[in-house]
Amino acid sequence: MTTETARITDSPAFAEAWDEPQAGALSQAEIDRLTDHIIEALKSVYDPEIPVDIYELGLIYKVDLSDERDVAIEMTLTAPGCPVAGEMPGWVEDAVKKVSGVRSARATLVFDPPWDPSKMSDEAKLALNMF
Repeated sequence: MTTETARITDSPAFAEAWDEPQAGALSQAEIDRLTDHIIEALKSVYDPEIPVDIYELGLIYKVDLSDERDVAIEMTLTAPGCPVAGEMPGWVEDAVKKVSGVRSARATLVFDPPWDPSKMSDEAKLALNMF
């Protein structure tokens, strides 16, 4: 590191700017609100063969929320040959798009790691008598 770089990075102005949220960033309160509502939306989608929502089943692997309020979801299915494999991502996208403040939603199917019953919540296991 050069002496010039060391002086810049050691300055109080640099430290303040580094820690300052970006202008377009969502506030923590807004992230929390959107997260709660996105989870509610995901819980409104059910696997038609199992009487438990996809969130509690553990089919949602990842949800990313951008500063622009776009939501990217990685999800899986209980089995790769699921009869609604082509439809379920659309159901998820439609549910999340209804959340106030969300600009767009995109659900992508992934199969790694494969789903197994250990991914289910205790609530799902109870509903399916799997305890």
